[in-house]
Amino acid sequence: MMWGFDGYGFGGGMGIGMLLFWGLMIAAIVVVVRGFGDRRGRSEPGARDTTPLEILRARYAKGEIDKSEFEEKRRELSAG
Repeated sequence: MMWGFDGYGFGGGMGIGMLLFWGLMIAAIVVVVRGFGDRRGRSEPGARDTTPLEILRARYAKGEIDKSEFEEKRRELSAG
């Protein structure tokens, strides 16, 4: 008598269990890698947190707009 040995390891049920176990392990690794992977496609936190008033101040500081235009746009932003 062979005691359940069918030539594939520890029996048919154990082979299916091992396949399920390793399948779940590989799926978990894929989920973890995708979660911590490359995030270049997403927006940068600094760009998302910039307010319109901060952008306006930066443009004024760079000299892209003059004081009268800055004051006009600032009033528009505070009104709306």
